[in-house]
Amino acid sequence: MAITLHSSPLLWTRLAALAFSCVAFSVAVHGARLFHGTGDWCIFCWAFSFAGSLLVILVELFGLQTRAPVSWKNFPITFACYAALLCLSASIIFPLYFLKGSTGPSTIRDYRIVATVFSCLATIAYMSEVSISKARPGEVAGYMATAPGLLKVCETFVACIIFVFVSDPVLYDRHDALKYCMSVYCICFILSAAIILLCVGECTSCLPFPFARFLSAYAMLAVVLYLSATIIWPIFNFDPKHGGNKNRPHNCSTDVGLCTWDKLMAVAVLTAVNFILYLADLIYSTRLVFVNA
Repeated sequence: MAITLHSSPLLWTRLAALAFSCVAFSVAVHGARLFHGTGDWCIFCWAFSFAGSLLVILVELFGLQTRAPVSWKNFPITFACYAALLCLSASIIFPLYFLKGSTGPSTIRDYRIVATVFSCLATIAYMSEVSISKARPGEVAGYMATAPGLLKVCETFVACIIFVFVSDPVLYDRHDALKYCMSVYCICFILSAAIILLCVGECTSCLPFPFARFLSAYAMLAVVLYLSATIIWPIFNFDPKHGGNKNRPHNCSTDVGLCTWDKLMAVAVLTAVNFILYLADLIYSTRLVFVNA
């Protein structure tokens, strides 16, 4: 089996991401003394990113792209985008839980600082890989290398973060309006994830309707749903008339990580972020339909 190694900015970026993510989780496991469930999440982010990068490099090193059971036009950039978002989340969560107010031995704190720094470097490396791999104007590329494809990745990732915040403790069972918001998050996440799987698995031609028109119709539906959730979630969580609390409790300043009120606010912000992402997705998808026509 021939080994093909072509030096390129993309290869060096992938090697840098591989090294940075490896150092991040190795240092954290070795001496950071992770005691909270969020520590396991950060380790997963770095280890998953490292394993995926190693897989992509080995497949291209041995020229196995045509034998891969996925579309190689879509898989590497999809993975890189998810890895960038995972490392970004770890770069934010890890210092929030393990550096903020840390009173342990200085050696442990040093390990945690090193893990945070290399997590940030891995984030930059994966973002650079996405920037290098994304489709250029006039270039023939897979759907996931285009702006709508990358937006789909961001939309599903933001939805996953929302699920984490609303599940511990459960924040949506106090009112039917909040349950409606939860259904919006679930419906849009499932459909966006299905689109990504169809593209990575190269199954879009199996659909009984034009894929581009489906994308445009779904994006319009998602914009309407997320617009309603963006309005409803803050009203029923922060408006005193509906049992909410618009002022941040004093105990939130002393709690480790995020208190319940902070999580409610984070969900409100992330809902607005996803609304903007879906709006941009709608604009790009509509242009895609007109271009194809």
